[in-house]
Amino acid sequence: MSRMIVPHTTPTPDSDGAPRATRTVRKAVVPAAGLGTRFLPATKATPKEMLPVVDKPAIQYVVEEAAAAGLDDVLMITGRHKRAIEDHFDNAFELEQALTAKGDTVRLDAVRDPARLGDIHHIRQGDPLGLGHAVLCARHHVGDQPFAVLLGDDLIDPRETLLSRMLEVRDQYGGSVVALMEVPPEQIHLYGCAAVEPSGEDGVVRVTGLVEKPSRENAPSRYAVIGRYVLDPAVFGVLERTPPGRGGEIQLTDALQELATGGTVHGVVFDGLRYDTGDRADYLRTVVRLACARDDLGPEFVAWLKEFVAGLEEDGGQERNRLAA
Repeated sequence: MSRMIVPHTTPTPDSDGAPRATRTVRKAVVPAAGLGTRFLPATKATPKEMLPVVDKPAIQYVVEEAAAAGLDDVLMITGRHKRAIEDHFDNAFELEQALTAKGDTVRLDAVRDPARLGDIHHIRQGDPLGLGHAVLCARHHVGDQPFAVLLGDDLIDPRETLLSRMLEVRDQYGGSVVALMEVPPEQIHLYGCAAVEPSGEDGVVRVTGLVEKPSRENAPSRYAVIGRYVLDPAVFGVLERTPPGRGGEIQLTDALQELATGGTVHGVVFDGLRYDTGDRADYLRTVVRLACARDDLGPEFVAWLKEFVAGLEEDGGQERNRLAA
């Protein structure tokens, strides 16, 4: 069944500041140049973004999310040894011919689907100088248009509509929009953290400042910045003059901090399902959750899972110890 993609638009001011026309938000940028060291040795030759989540690579869920929100122009920022990502979103003629000859239309559609999600482009980051630098690499492709950034190992459950909501907030307020999620105080040092104030609208806040991975004591809030952004093109000029920050990298958080001081950054507070597939334990939880939600796999898998967990409880963990031995 075909899907109609409805692009989001934002007003663009004329020289006197009055709305003149609408500018289509069509472009998404997916940084995917990380080394994936937490998954070694699996990621020695396989990009971490290509690790399977049930039967699709993690990054396909991200691109599907962009397409579902109306963003049909996707630029992937990759690096060396990431050719598998490019191949996945391209046509595979030999495989398609073999499946066609077998009459296997179900798998044929699954193989063709990634290339149908939109116009997929790829550039290499070159030097791994941080997320801010990866976003800056997209400047020539994006131009002077607002655009979305979706981190390649940060999955939002397909049943959520976070990105669409962020595009609506950008339409309403202009500027840039970040996704925020409240996390326990002991976890805030793992994220960029936002200082916020009410906007007068439920689920939307004004971001007054951002700090990259603060200590628990110095965190301005418990609102962590997660891997979804809708950015105004003004961010490129700021990133160009942003010096390396934490870890010697150009941090997107530092550039957004400058924009936030001008009152042009808002946050959408998200309390839905999110999966960090760059973390081993959360990756496993992601596979289990999404497998349980599948109509074709869920019923049988859930029944087995209940039996398995019951068995673990009955033998006091001896089965787990045997499996680990």
